[in-house]
Amino acid sequence: MKYNYKDLGLVNTREMFKAANEKGYAVPAFNFNNMEQGMAIVEACAEMGSPVILQCSSGARKYMGKEIVPMLAKGLVEHARAMGSDIPVALHLDHGSDLELIKDCIDYGFSSVMIDGSHYDFEKNIVISKEAADYAHKFDVTVEAELGVLAGVEDDVVADEHVFTQPEEVEEFVSRTGVDSLAIAIGTSHGAHKFKPGSDPKLKLDILAEIERKIPGFPIVLHGSSAVPAKYVDMIKEFGGELTDAIGIPDDQLRGATKSAVSKINVDTDGRLAFTAGIRKVFGTNPKEFDPRKYLGPAMKEMKEYYKSKIVDVFGSEGAYKKAAK
Repeated sequence: MKYNYKDLGLVNTREMFKAANEKGYAVPAFNFNNMEQGMAIVEACAEMGSPVILQCSSGARKYMGKEIVPMLAKGLVEHARAMGSDIPVALHLDHGSDLELIKDCIDYGFSSVMIDGSHYDFEKNIVISKEAADYAHKFDVTVEAELGVLAGVEDDVVADEHVFTQPEEVEEFVSRTGVDSLAIAIGTSHGAHKFKPGSDPKLKLDILAEIERKIPGFPIVLHGSSAVPAKYVDMIKEFGGELTDAIGIPDDQLRGATKSAVSKINVDTDGRLAFTAGIRKVFGTNPKEFDPRKYLGPAMKEMKEYYKSKIVDVFGSEGAYKKAAK
């Protein structure tokens, strides 16, 4: 092992989820792809006093470099501390495809990992999820698995059809795999183009309630939970971008889910949209600008301010820990 996550100032998700379930909020799991996005996430959560899971896909890890990611995570933790905040920070692998990737991420300082066997049949999903959990637990790393399939596109994860999680399967899955949290499919979707305008996306809260009855108190995860805010879609288009109209999951639907067993909600697309909108606005209003600090800085601020509002409107996690001075 090259890096122990505890030496980087990171924590696993076990205590995070316990506190979230007890107090009726969800932990934000925000994806990042570079330093600026990581800073936007940590500053938003530090200022709001919210725990945070820095989420990194396999593609994002390749982009940043696996040797750089743990150092960046360490720096982001220290940044939160320098701001005067004591928020816990986890570094999580999003949609891990196999055990070799899981092992490599643990070697490079990840405190939490996801093994995604949702595209396999039930028995094979159990086998690979158990292998991941057995290995990760040797290093006190927490493991998320998935049961059910979300439609849409996110990096290398592609699915044409949605398969809702079957409540009658969850108890056996959790007990046989030993995983620490379970991602379920109840109506969320990956990517920016989740639902067509005019549709009325609704979460299957009846499925969630039944799952909660089957595995009471067990941490549940929702993937594909971006809202696809119209203001950023419009801003991107106003300043020269091309983006097909789409809508995401309404905030009030997600907030209702956080008051039950949902301990973690993943948001990726919203951050990309806010960040891109910030960059496009700079180039659209000042086409002569070429200093990266002058366009990445505003993009970071746009993403940060949006996530601060999301923490209140969706996660309900504000004030769970010491807030940093703004």
